[in-house]
Order: sequence, then C-alpha cells, then structure tokens
Amino acid sequence: MQSLKDNLLIATAQMPDPRFHEQVIYICAHDQEGAMGLVINKPMTEISIADILRGTNIPAPEAPLPPVYMGGPVEPGNGFFLHSADYSPPQCIQVSATVIMSRDPVIFEDIAAGKGPAHYIFALGYAGWAPQQLEGELRNNGWLTVPSNDKILFATPNEQKWKEAAKIYGIDIALYGDIIGSA
Repeated sequence: MQSLKDNLLIATAQMPDPRFHEQVIYICAHDQEGAMGLVINKPMTEISIADILRGTNIPAPEAPLPPVYMGGPVEPGNGFFLHSADYSPPQCIQVSATVIMSRDPVIFEDIAAGKGPAHYIFALGYAGWAPQQLEGELRNNGWLTVPSNDKILFATPNEQKWKEAAKIYGIDIALYGDIIGSA
C-alpha cells in the first residue's frame, strides 16, 4: 500500500473503536513500521492553550487562541503542533509542502509573542498504528481516505470537519450510516 502521509482519515460507521466516532485524523507518517496521525476535530474543554502558557509563565496574547485538541489515545501527556509551513522551528518534520509537525516548545513562546505560525493545531496525544494495523482497518471499511486539505485542517469549524472531509470523497457521509463499504 502506498503511504497515506498527508492524507485525512474519515471515520465511518464501521469504525469499531468508539473513541474515533466521527473523527478526522491527519496522517503525519505512514510506512512499513506503522502509522501516526493527529485527530483534528476533537477540541478539549478541560485545558486551553492560554492555560498552558500560564503554566509555563508565558504571557498569553490578547488575540483569541484556538483550542487544544485530543490528538489521540496514545501518549496523551505529550503535545504536538501541526502548523503552516510559514513557520519552521529548529525541531520539526515537514509532512507536506504546506504542513509541518513539531513538538518544539519554543512555538508557545513565539505564539505568545505574535511570531508563531499563521495557522496551527496543538494536540495532546496521537493516534498510532502498528505495522499493517491501519491497512486492516481500511480493508474493514473503518476509514475513508482523502488527500489533505489545508482549509479543512486549519480553517473549517471543528463540528463541520468530518462532513467537509467526506465531501472531498464525494459523499454526504451523514446519509450513509451503516452502508459505507467497498464494491
């Protein structure tokens, strides 16, 4: 199977894991060793980026900040930034021409100073798959895959990302319920 890096996974009704109900995952890495991605449409209510800044004694900017996302069930104490390529911290991975992933905490300082990326998502935890695990979930119709779209990633309201991502696939996913499958 070709790499799904820089693609979106869209959970279907066949997804057996309830933690991923109506979730959209941006795939950051996918090779023979497995896959890693971040949920991009599940904001957390119990913590904010302003809380994180206060906890590290960095003054929060006046401008509103995006939410912190539940990036996935693996390592929920670790943070990951997905951000636009207009900003490149020293420690980063270029996922695509327009998207970078980083765990560099200097991004918090740069965001507070107004020097951070134009667009970003900060997520706690990630979604991970062992070798061939994601491919099995795809064969069982647990996910639809579509090429990534920066508008969905950074500019679409969270509650609309699942349906908007499915529109790229060419369907209104809300109408399909339990009948999504392969021919």
